[in-house]
Formats: sequence, structure tokens, C-alpha cells
Amino acid sequence: MSDDGHEQNDTGRENVPSRQRRRFPGISSRAYEHPADRSALVALRKLSGFDTVFKALSGLLPERSLRLLFLSDSVRVSDQQFAHLNDMLRDACYILDLEKVPPMYVNQDPQPNAMCIGLDEPIIVVTTGLVELLDEEEMRAVVGHEVGHALSGHAVYRTILLFLTNLAIRVAWIPLGNLAIMAIVTALREWFRKSELSADRAGLLVGQDLKASMRGLMKIAGGNHLHEMNVDAFLKQAEEYEAGGDLRDSVLKILNVLPRTHPFTTVRAAELKKWAESRDHQRIMDGHYPRRTEDKDTSVTDSFRESASHYATSVKSSKDPLMKLVSDIAGGAGDLGGRVRRGFGGFAGSAPADDQPPRNGSAGSQGSSDGSDGGPDGPTDTPPRADS
Repeated sequence: MSDDGHEQNDTGRENVPSRQRRRFPGISSRAYEHPADRSALVALRKLSGFDTVFKALSGLLPERSLRLLFLSDSVRVSDQQFAHLNDMLRDACYILDLEKVPPMYVNQDPQPNAMCIGLDEPIIVVTTGLVELLDEEEMRAVVGHEVGHALSGHAVYRTILLFLTNLAIRVAWIPLGNLAIMAIVTALREWFRKSELSADRAGLLVGQDLKASMRGLMKIAGGNHLHEMNVDAFLKQAEEYEAGGDLRDSVLKILNVLPRTHPFTTVRAAELKKWAESRDHQRIMDGHYPRRTEDKDTSVTDSFRESASHYATSVKSSKDPLMKLVSDIAGGAGDLGGRVRRGFGGFAGSAPADDQPPRNGSAGSQGSSDGSDGGPDGPTDTPPRADS
């Protein structure tokens, strides 16, 4: 364990680093959850019989099949198999004070990936592509990420999302049925993306090494070429992604992210760095955090109020052209119609909107102030990842 110093296996490889890590006895997942994630979870936990109903649905979900599949066709992590991962798993559960260590499997797949699923009890799966890609400290953050999912109870809702996604494909030939399910799936995916930000924070609490967390995210984005990458430049990409382009690019960003279960990697890195530098993170590290014993007294109204406040603050501080427009509308700014026409004018070419002559000798609508022509011209074709 982390408080006992370092251990070495027969090859001399360190399984647990010598430096001690802070432990968080009785920590509630509310301590690290993103406000939008936390408000949804608090509301669901308050529903009487909610867990019983979903467990009753387990016969309809592919959970049993998945468990049998991983047991029969993957390698279960233990003292005898992938011992260094087993040490990381036990260490993560010890730091976050998770009483029952979830089963963990390594699955042969060159795609770097990991996930935490299950209704009755969570199981963690990591691919060989991920194990081979990350070094020990980077992998420790990923294991902490998955243990964070388990502590938050994310596995239940993520399993249902997988089921509903598969169901939507099966009933695609029923117009209204497909629309209804896809509306639920879209909402769940928005929550799913926020839950990933929560789990990234849990990974940082376990690894307690921001640089390692950043390296892991860069490797997931660009492969095992750290000598060719730079953290500051990587984070600058996130700034450019948020602020660059015009309203056309804002719409394309939304279209790009809608089918995804994960936020974009640069965005995750920027969000994690921001949280690591926040007072909330420092208070946790100082031992001041909500306890699980207080979860039952949590107010749903207060949680939703915090979530709404977070979104309002995000809109006000965002550099995205569309978010700026929304903020201006809320603030009663003038000439919004003209700004919208200029923002979307590129869709119709360089001609001014509404056949009006250009102002001040302008040759048409302008994009971003730095002359950027925005991002890609359509959704990416990268398949969504289950959880990494």
C-alpha cells in the first residue's frame, strides 16, 4: 500500500512508488465530481427504490454476458497475473477508501482503452494497448480514474447507456421509437462526458501527480511519442479550440461532440489542470472534504443550483463565439442580429446578409479576430471510446 513504502517484484520493478500519497478516509465522491455529474447522481440516489429497479433490469441487460466474456477471454488481474496492476488497483482503493476492490481484467486490444461497467458490482477492464502505452505513474492515474467511476456509482448508468445505444440501433426502423431512445441517449451522453471529467479528478487524487495525468492524456491523443510532444503546447490547443473560429465553428463543435461519450482529450487536459489549481482541490488535499456519511443529507435543490451556477459561469467566461453571443443576449447587448449575420455569413459565401451593402467598406462577414478559418468541416470519424 502507499503508506508502506515501495515494493519490488522478482525483476526488481517497483510496483508501488516510495513516495507516500495522501489517503482520504471516508471521502464522498461528491468531493471530486463535476457539478453537472454530481447534481444528476444526487437526484438519482434520492429516488426511493432506484437501485432495486435497475438491478431488476439486469436480466435484460448484457451484463452477465459481459462478465462471462471477460472471465473467459481476458486475463484477470491478481497477485499472479499483472501483479503490478493489482498493486495499483489495491492502492487506488486504499487511497479513496473503497472497501471492496472491484475485479479487473486485461483484454487483448491494440486500441488504448479502459472502462468500468456493471450493475450488481463494478468491473474494470483495460486493454493491452493502454497497458503498453502508459508508464507506471500514467497508468496509476488511469486506474484511479476507473476506481473513481466505481466509487461514484457511474458503472450502473454507463451500463444502461451501452444497452440503450444498442437498442437504438435495433429499433432504428421505428421512427418515433428511435427518436425517443436517441433523445435519452443524447442526454445520457452529456452526463457521460461530465462523468469523465469527474473520474479524471479521481485519477489525480489517486496518482497525485498532475504531470503524469497530463502525459497520459497526451499519449491517448498522440501515441507513445512524448519526446515529440509538449504539455504547454498541448494545453494551448485547448485554448485555440475554444476561442478560435466564428459561430459556424461553434455549431460544428457541437455536432462533433454530440455522438461522443468522452470530451475531447485537449479539453480534458485543460479541465483537469484548472481543477488541480483550484481551491476545491487544495481543500481535499488538506483533508477538508465531504464524507460518505453525509451523502444522505445532501440537498437535491442545492446540487442543481450548483450545477446551474457552474454552467452560467462557464458561459460567461467562455471564449467560444456562440457562448459569447449567448452571454451577450442574457446581458442585453445591442446589435445582436448583425453579429449573428456576420457570424454565420460564411455559410452563404462572402456576400453580406439580407442583401445589405457592406459596412465601412467591409468585403463581407468576418470570422475570428485572428483570421482563423475555424476547425474541420464536419463531425470527426473517430469512433467513441468506452472509457479511457
